[in-house]
Amino acid sequence: MGTAAVVVLVVLAVVVVAVAAWAVSGYNGLVRRRNNYHNAFAQTDVQLTRRHDLIPNLVETAKGYMRHEQQTLEQVTAARTGAVQAQEQARSNPGEPGAMQELSGAESALTQSLGRLLAVSESYPDLKASQNMTQLSEELTSTENRVAFARQAYNDAVLSYNNKRETFPTNLLAGAFNFGPAEPLIIEEPEQRQAPDVSF
Repeated sequence: MGTAAVVVLVVLAVVVVAVAAWAVSGYNGLVRRRNNYHNAFAQTDVQLTRRHDLIPNLVETAKGYMRHEQQTLEQVTAARTGAVQAQEQARSNPGEPGAMQELSGAESALTQSLGRLLAVSESYPDLKASQNMTQLSEELTSTENRVAFARQAYNDAVLSYNNKRETFPTNLLAGAFNFGPAEPLIIEEPEQRQAPDVSF
């Protein structure tokens, strides 16, 4: 075998090793970023569960004072049920676009119905003065802030993952190994981006 043939074989071997190293590094980078957004969603999931668990107590407390607002209370309860169901779907496959869009819509509906409940409750001075309602509203405010922070961390992790999977040359690996896009958790209406005002 001549010197030229040996040089060609060495060059080919170096190229193969370099491509393999790039492929392993790119694949592992995608896995790490996917795991990061899964973990970030798990933190969001904890805060959403806490939010959902507070709402029945809030509705029950308000029920004693707001006998003429049954429809508002029912809307909050129905919105909570929808949000819990959407959360369960998203929990089974974090980042999956359909599940995350469903969760975004359900959480938006819940935020709107809570806003209506809290606005109507302003007309009930005894409810506003209730120690139980005050404590629940403080817990809800705290939880809304935690949800916002957890959601931002999740969205940042999704952005990092999506950037990695969409940029060349990693996008070649993403397609070959079925790394699909991840969906952020977004509340589209600007007024819904703020936590509801729950001061009493």
